[in-house]
Amino acid sequence: MADLAELAGVSKITVSRALSESPLVNAETRERVQALARKHGYKLNVSARNLRLRRSHTVAVIVEMKPSSGRTMWDPYPLSLLGGISQELTSAGYSVLLTTRQGATDAPVQAADGLILLGQGAHQDAVRFYDRLGMPMVVWGAAEQGGDNHIVVGSDNRQGGISAAERFISIGRRHPVFIGNPDHPEMAQRLFGFVDELANHGIKPLLLRRADFTLESGIEAVRSLWERKVRFDSIFACSDLLAMGAIRALVELGQSVPNDVSVIGYDDTPLGASFLPPLSTVRQNWQEGGVLLARKVLAQIHGHSVQSQMMATTLVVRAT
Repeated sequence: MADLAELAGVSKITVSRALSESPLVNAETRERVQALARKHGYKLNVSARNLRLRRSHTVAVIVEMKPSSGRTMWDPYPLSLLGGISQELTSAGYSVLLTTRQGATDAPVQAADGLILLGQGAHQDAVRFYDRLGMPMVVWGAAEQGGDNHIVVGSDNRQGGISAAERFISIGRRHPVFIGNPDHPEMAQRLFGFVDELANHGIKPLLLRRADFTLESGIEAVRSLWERKVRFDSIFACSDLLAMGAIRALVELGQSVPNDVSVIGYDDTPLGASFLPPLSTVRQNWQEGGVLLARKVLAQIHGHSVQSQMMATTLVVRAT
């Protein structure tokens, strides 16, 4: 770098900035330095720079989900969140290291400056696992009632459950069912809001536990209700895929949606909007959530104090 600085007639710091595309160096000088670097085969030693700065300029993003044929990695979750994360981190000059839980102990993850965890896991097991890494971490999910030891970004899941209950009550439904897995903090908050609002009107919903958030799981849930001759007139499913599976099973059983049974999903996915009939659902803004996750982990990396943040949810009423 010293030799290159002498050839260009500038300082070493100017060479460093020019090779890093810094706006602090004017375009003419930047191009001259870069041309000399190409001519003499000089490349910035990124590893040495990061070692000197004690920074890798990388954030590890870990997706806490088990992909399956029914719930793939190219679903809106986690892709929409990843879009917001990548846009924000890249704009700040950081690389994104994307992996799953199996890659958590790999050296590149351990060397990252910070960690974004997409999903808390059942009973917060994923959070406890990654807390051991001792690095700046932000988690997508639901805030704990007693307060968190880590920063959480998510949607107001409790309000999402309340809005679903309010809708059912307003259209005269009195025998609701919740389909989902409350072992996950987000799903538990949706259930709590749903149950509490219904209780204000003397209604107690049926909880149908399902571990998989898939179309097949929704179909199987409704068939089990039908076979047991359970009385129900409304379904609140904790994901759009579950809700669409429930509707498919209802139609196959000769039921009309929403005349016989009303259905509300969660997430407002494009697939739900184009479903027949178009799915009523609770919307959460994953793109904005991804941006917030990235901003908060970057703030922690730079030593700033940050707070957990829950975003508003919206009930989208369509045809179900």
